[in-house]
Formats: sequence, C-alpha cells, structure tokens
Amino acid sequence: MLKTSRQTSNKHLTRFKVPQLAYITFDQYTTLTGERMDLKLSYKSFGLPLGSAPVVLVNHSLTGNADVTGENGWWSELIGDGKVIDTQQYTIIAFNFPGNGVDNDVIEHYDHLVLRDVANLFKEALDHLGVDRLYAAIGGSIGGALIWEMGASFPDLIENLIPIACDWKTSDWVLANTLLQDRILHNSKNPLYDARIHAMMCYRTPESFKTRFGRSVHEEKGVFNIDSWLLYHGEKLNNRFLLQAYKLMNHLLRTIDITEARGSFEEVASQIKGSVHLISIDTDLFFTDAENRETYKKLMEKKANLHYHTISSIHGHDAFLIEYDQLKTMLSPLFTNIQTQS
Repeated sequence: MLKTSRQTSNKHLTRFKVPQLAYITFDQYTTLTGERMDLKLSYKSFGLPLGSAPVVLVNHSLTGNADVTGENGWWSELIGDGKVIDTQQYTIIAFNFPGNGVDNDVIEHYDHLVLRDVANLFKEALDHLGVDRLYAAIGGSIGGALIWEMGASFPDLIENLIPIACDWKTSDWVLANTLLQDRILHNSKNPLYDARIHAMMCYRTPESFKTRFGRSVHEEKGVFNIDSWLLYHGEKLNNRFLLQAYKLMNHLLRTIDITEARGSFEEVASQIKGSVHLISIDTDLFFTDAENRETYKKLMEKKANLHYHTISSIHGHDAFLIEYDQLKTMLSPLFTNIQTQS
C-alpha cells in the first residue's frame, strides 16, 4: 500500500522556491530476498508541474540526495532555470535512496535490499505519481547503475537512459573496494571518517592529486596539503551522514547486476527500448573506461540507438561533478529542442 505526505518548507531562494520534501510509504514491501519491510521513499520535484511537461528522473550518487538543484543543489551547474536540463521546460523528479539518512531515515536490515529493489521502488513511486514514461533518466556512479537496473526491469519506461561513470554490474575491482569499505565501517573507531578518506582515493587519481597539491605543505597545520584535504573530507562526511546509511549505500554498490536471473548482458540490455547514452570518464579508477568500452562493444551489434561519450579529465571518477563544460556539450543535444525529439 502506498501513501503520500508532504513536509512543509518556508525556505526560498532568489527566483527559486525550494520544493517540499514529499514522502511515499511502502507497507510490507517484499524484497527480492523474500523479506517484508516497511519502507519510506522521499523525493523532490523541480521545474514544471507533473503532467505538463516531459519528465526527467535524476538519481543521486553514494552520499548524495534529492537536492539536485537550487542553492545547495549538487548538480546546479546542469539543472535549473536556463541550464542544460531546464526547469522551464521539464519536470525533474529526484528520489532519495530509501534509507540514505535524509530525515534520519535508515534501514536496520539493509542487507535485505539489492539495487534492483530500489529500481522497483522507484517505478512503483512513479506509478503512484502518475508518471508512466520518462523522457530521460540520468545519474552518476550508483545513480547511473540504478538507471541500468530500471532500464532492464522496465524496458519501455525511459526514452533516454544516461548512465554516467558507472556500470551495469559490480566489477571485481568495485567488489574489492566495497569489501574494504565494509571492513572499515565495521571495525574502525572512526568509521565514516576513515571510510571517506579511503573512498576519496578511489574517486580521484594520482595525477589529480599531484596537479592540485604537488607535495605542498599547509603552513598553519604543518602537514601536507593532501593530508589536510583528505582529513577535511573525512570530517565533512562524518558531520553530515549517518553510519547506517553509508553501510546501506556501500552494500547496494555490491549488488549491481542487471543479468541476475535474466540471461546474458546482450540479451537483457538489447530489450531496453530507449536510447542508451553511455558517458564514461577516461581516468575513472572506480568504474573504468575500459569496462564501459567493453559494454559498448558488446551491445553495439544488438542495439542501434546506443551512444558513447568520454569525459577527458585528470580527476577520475569525480569528474562527473567537476567537468561541467564537457557534460553540457554532451547533454545539450538531448535536452534542447525537446519539441522535435519527444
């Protein structure tokens, strides 16, 4: 059973009203592992009212949230009034992953969920909102992997799938890193702090660190600037995120696999009706460009509406949060002149 509620908000931005955080509750949702859980899904909508414009779904990454635009929006460079994804042309919906800690919402038995459950929950929520078709779904990292899951589970739902810096599966490399993250989260005296420090080394590159820090020293602190930067990010996440939420998100990273109980990748992905726009990062150490190129080669003979783009950057995985000019160039053809494309 689905129920909807809204949280009031009095916050306003210049020319931009902060949308209310709304909720959809799932009573006794049955997970793919066979467990029954009461779950809550929160979301925000931006731009034009539902039912009046094409709908774009934006999925957040590991420690992100539904604040995709506005003053504190993590993708405000791409989404907003007059931006590439224009809130004057589209309705934008952004769900929080269930249990990601927003409003202290966490899931005790998080290991009962897999990423495909999240895809199913998002689809049920879209149905509840009266959305039976998405013009586009876009997201980076685990948010992009979720787009793969949604496309595989609901082949007719999305007209344009835009998975960025991600994969349709959890590679051995990501499995190894999430295992280490899990060990840190369960054994460290400062689990969030230490896990974030390790994660930041997966999200950047040696060249990025060298270019930015060059073995320079923070004079006041008397430490290398790279040390200061990593410690800052550890403390920042520790102050804003919940340990149980991080454990959940790290666990979900381990469960990416659109082929589970379905068949080969080519068989599953070729059933997706919408256009797939793969966006990779040439220096990504987490979801590597080589893995994405292999995906493209496997699928190109089975699917005509398949496109490949590469972000060139020294910054690695986090480039999808840094290299906005390149992203704008790649995305503009999809999100302009909507009347001729939809």
